[in-house]
Order: sequence, then C-alpha cells, then structure tokens
Amino acid sequence: MPELPDVEGFREVLTACGRHRRVTDVEVRDAGVLRGVSAQRLRRELKGRRLGEAWRHGKWLFVPTGHDGPTLVWHFGMTGSLRCCSPDEPVERHDRILLTLDDSRQLRYRDQRKLQGVRLVDDTEVERITDGLGPDALTVRGAEFRELLSGRRRAVKSVLMDQSVIAGLGNLLCDEILWRARVAPRTPARDLSETALRRVHARMGRVLETSVHAGCVPPRPSWLTGHRDDSDPTCPRCGWLLSSHRVGGRRTVWCPRCQG
Repeated sequence: MPELPDVEGFREVLTACGRHRRVTDVEVRDAGVLRGVSAQRLRRELKGRRLGEAWRHGKWLFVPTGHDGPTLVWHFGMTGSLRCCSPDEPVERHDRILLTLDDSRQLRYRDQRKLQGVRLVDDTEVERITDGLGPDALTVRGAEFRELLSGRRRAVKSVLMDQSVIAGLGNLLCDEILWRARVAPRTPARDLSETALRRVHARMGRVLETSVHAGCVPPRPSWLTGHRDDSDPTCPRCGWLLSSHRVGGRRTVWCPRCQG
C-alpha cells in the first residue's frame, strides 16, 4: 500500500516528467478510478492546460493546472502508482488514465484494485481535503507530535495510522517506527511517557528519511519490514520470534521481547 515515501516518489516522478508541460491528450481507459468527475469533464478541463508544481500532504498528491485551472488530485489507495512512460511503451493492463504531454511522454496512473483514484477540484475542495488531515508526518515537530498523541485512549499504532491525527503513516511505517522505538503497538497512547513519545518521534523521522530516499519502506535485513513476511519471522535485533495480530483492523507485527 502506498504510504508517504511512495507518494513522495510519485511527486518526484510527476515533477520530473510533467512540471510546466502542457497536456495534449487525456485517455481515460477505466472511469472506475475517477472520483467526483466524469471522463468527459476530465478531458475537457485538462486538455491544453499546463501542469504546475506538484505538492504532497500525507498520502495525497496535488497538481495545479494553470493560474485559473482546477487542481488534479491523486490518492493511490492500496495499489496505485504514477509512471512516466515514452509513447512507444506498451500500455499495461492496469494503466487506467494516460496523460500525454507536449513532449510526447505520458503520465500513466496505474492501479489494480481501484480503491481510490483521481479527482479534479477547486481551491475550496483542496482546503476541505487538507483540513481533514493532521500535519504531514515529515514536518511535524516534536512538541506538536507529543501533544497530538498524549491523552488519546486508543492503541498508539491506531493513533499513528489515523490520517486526521498525523498524515502519511501507513501499516508498514507504523510497525517499523514502533519496533525501533521499542514500544508495543497496543499500548494506549496516553500511557506513553514523554520520554517514550520523544523516542517514537525521533524514530519516525529516521525511518521516514531513509524510506523517502528509497521511495518506499525498504525490506532491509536489518529492518522489521525485511522479516515480517518470512515463514518463521524473527526479530532482526534480538532473534526472538515475532508476533502478528490485528490492531485497528490491520495486521500488526512486533517483537514481544523488544517491545514488551
């Protein structure tokens, strides 16, 4: 599932491929990924417009289209991605929307499960989307982070995954951060000491920095993510057998020895 590092990578793809480029054609191969806009309106509104500077908040990607144009909004759901392709590259089965640019390259939205998708919105709707999100996980400061978590009754993992609290963290990131901070994922957030909250925030910053550089949450041998899907997963830090249960409806992996 695309999380903040993946979406930051998609922002870089869009910037490298489409910034300041004019859209010359819009092909909607599957309208099932459109949200609140028809294929006809998407083509009408985008064709001839120039793509602006893309920006991201959490897992959402926003692309203005000219001075007075609407904003193209992407949410990648479970399986979405954005690719920059040459026109002679074969179109794949799950390429749902193709934007042809004035240098003939194409931005292709690829998505297998179609759980989210593409929107075309005005400034008011952009504000509505961002107002429903917490601060971006890459930019939230330590004091604000501690204030956001302290006093909440839910499990700390559930709080971290709540996009209205902090935007951008998903299942893999949260498990990795809490493992590195030596905090059990089912611990109520309000029960964490200030020292523990500081540690979670610090580990979050390090995990995000590495993951953004990699363009994903990397399955490295020294990371929890490198072992969570092993047949008999063991902790890369202490060698203890990892536990796996559901927290907040999501499969959660942790080390009962390191994380208590």
